[in-house]
Amino acid sequence: MKNTLSAAKPASGSLKKPAWFVAFGFLVVLILINWYLQPSFFDGMVLHSNLTTFLPLILVAIGQTFVIMGGDIDLSVGSIAALVNVVTVSVIAMAGGDSASVPIGLLAGLVVAVLCGVFNGLLISYLRLQPMVATFGTGIIFSALALWILPQAGLAVPDVFWMTYGGTILGIPTVLWILVAGFVFVLIMKRRPFESHLKAVGGNRAGAFQSGIDMSFIRLLSFALCGLFAGFAALCLTGETASGDPLLGQSLAMGSISAVVLGGTMLSGGVGGAVGSIFGALLLGMIGNVIFFAGLPFEYQTLVQGLIVLAALAGGVLVARK
Repeated sequence: MKNTLSAAKPASGSLKKPAWFVAFGFLVVLILINWYLQPSFFDGMVLHSNLTTFLPLILVAIGQTFVIMGGDIDLSVGSIAALVNVVTVSVIAMAGGDSASVPIGLLAGLVVAVLCGVFNGLLISYLRLQPMVATFGTGIIFSALALWILPQAGLAVPDVFWMTYGGTILGIPTVLWILVAGFVFVLIMKRRPFESHLKAVGGNRAGAFQSGIDMSFIRLLSFALCGLFAGFAALCLTGETASGDPLLGQSLAMGSISAVVLGGTMLSGGVGGAVGSIFGALLLGMIGNVIFFAGLPFEYQTLVQGLIVLAALAGGVLVARK
């Protein structure tokens, strides 16, 4: 009996670390390095500026996590963001271009974002198209629609839009409210059956099917959430640029996938979570900051950034596999 209990008790060294452990560790190190290179790093204005820059990628990474946890991938998120941006500014302009038209434009943009996600989900979960190929194709379609609606950058939004986004609500920066809301949503979803079902679909589809999980609907919902968060990111970018741009967000797809993997979510699905993706997105932003303030020659900055990302990705993948 004693031997049985001894065998059942896990060794202290085998305690399971969270999937985002490596990303968080790298993030702390980079924050300290950035603080050394930029002594004003923890000043309120600097933190606000950094969060404003990082927030769109954080939001897209949250949405991308739900898709990847289910064993899929979405390459169209950047195009969805561009389409939402031009739809939002165009609807605001058509509704009068005043402060009262802003909520109408925001609602129209988010509806388009969800519809794009649902469209992706229908193609992949019900028509059984390959996710990478399907979302690459729909990304081209969404980009074409964005260019058709707004052929060139322009069409400014009302001042209240960008002033609210860049300002404060109850004395707290709006961007921080958005980040906290995203984090709370992630924590809520972590405790809902949807996420466990999604991981089951991504980790073992045969087992998920045999257990009675509606895999098609779960995958459809994951793409809808991904589209919604791409829409949120687009609204943040609109608040930052204060205008429409049909070429907005071109780097969001690859950036969000990198952030998700850095956060400990396996591309094969079934392992990880959006908390790690938030840390992964912040990590990518901090890598760019450190390289900039280190004063590296411009021609080496991209190379060094790529090497650092690869090292962080390798560490995250090793921990996730364990």
